[in-house]
Parts: sequence; structure tokens; C-alpha cells
Amino acid sequence: MAATANLSLGYLEAAQSQKHVSVNEALSALDAMVQLAVLDRDLAAPPANPAEGDRYLVAAGASGAWAGQSGKIAAWQAGAWNFRAPRDGWRAWVVDEAAFVFYGAGVWSHTLKARESDVAMAALGARTSFRILEESHTLAAAATSDTLIQIPDRAIVFGVTVRVASVITGATSYHCGIPGEADKYGGSLGVALGSSNIGVTGPTAFYANTPVRFTAVGGNFTGGVIRAAIHYLTLEASV
Repeated sequence: MAATANLSLGYLEAAQSQKHVSVNEALSALDAMVQLAVLDRDLAAPPANPAEGDRYLVAAGASGAWAGQSGKIAAWQAGAWNFRAPRDGWRAWVVDEAAFVFYGAGVWSHTLKARESDVAMAALGARTSFRILEESHTLAAAATSDTLIQIPDRAIVFGVTVRVASVITGATSYHCGIPGEADKYGGSLGVALGSSNIGVTGPTAFYANTPVRFTAVGGNFTGGVIRAAIHYLTLEASV
């Protein structure tokens, strides 16, 4: 049966019998994959009592009813597990982490989190907010690696903090900065597990969306994960 290019939804064929079966299968697939929000991404075996519509990202080493499905989306539908293979660029909200993850090169990675707190709000709606944007960044195998999170246009940045969550390999140290200023938020930082840095600058205004850039020292990156956080202030006009 012919199917759509991106979600592999089966087309109805001319003179096809039981058309409702194909339609229902397509609706179930859409229900599993669209507006993707999963409960957990760390389970390698299915939970004991799933509710209709529950979705999970199957962890490595999958077993039981999930055997052989690592990395896929598992959806409990009509009393059975259905599995959907993600494609590069897909995004999922992980409920128990309150974070987004992205799929690429066969893995779910690049966790994003955002937190904010109003500093002040005026009667007509203008407000000042302090925000923190986080990412668990898997380093690209290259000389530099840019975060998916970006310093927002018109943000006033106070600093960028980092912690090595998985040992950095290939490089002997690294810089944390932005394109054009490699060590703006820290230079020659440690690559060992748990190494951290608080990269403080004076309040700096940005006028374009700007990623944080990690630059390898002593060789290209070959692996590693850095948890990065951008600490910044935003201003909003009256409504």
C-alpha cells in the first residue's frame, strides 16, 4: 500500500475494501506522533499498568514487550503497544523531566529547559523577567559545537554556566563563548566529569539570536555532554 513520505500513513486505494481500517490506523498513528509528549525516556521495559494513549521513548537495552524497539516511540493504544520510528528533527516533551529532547543521528538528545521569574510588572502589562534557558548539549565531532538554545534577541545576559555531564573526549580543554568570542564565558575549561564554570560578564545586551559555542582546545571534540545555562533578563512592553 502506498503511504505518505513523512509519517508513513497509508493512502486509501481505489475500490479498497474495509477503508475504515486504513483510516483508523492512520488516526492512531497521528494520535501517537503529533504534539509528541512522552511520560518518560529512561525505561527499557514497559510499565505494568499503562493508560490508553500513554507514550514513552524506549531506552537502550529494551526488553519484554519493548524488545528490539530502543529509540522508538511506544504508544499504548487499544490494549497493545504500538511503535513508531522517529525521524531526524523530531521533538518530544518529556513530562517527568519538564524538558524537550530532539532526535537526530539515531538518538534522542539535546535536552532543553526554560525557567523564568518576573522581577517586576507594571499596571499596563510591561514587565521585567529574569530567565534561565538550559540545554544538555551533546558535543558535535568537530572543532566547535553550537547549542540549540540561543541567547534571545534583545536579551541582557549576565552569564553562562556549564557543567560536564559526560567526559569530554578528543580535546584537552575547551572554551565557552559565542561566535566571534570563543572564550567570552570561560577559557581552557576542564573536560573531566563534573567540571564546571560560572562564566560571569557584566550585563551584555544582544541584538540577534545567538547560540553558545563550545570550542575544542588541543584537538577536535569526539564526544562528551555539557549542561549549559544562559542567565538573562528580558523586557516586555505594555499590552
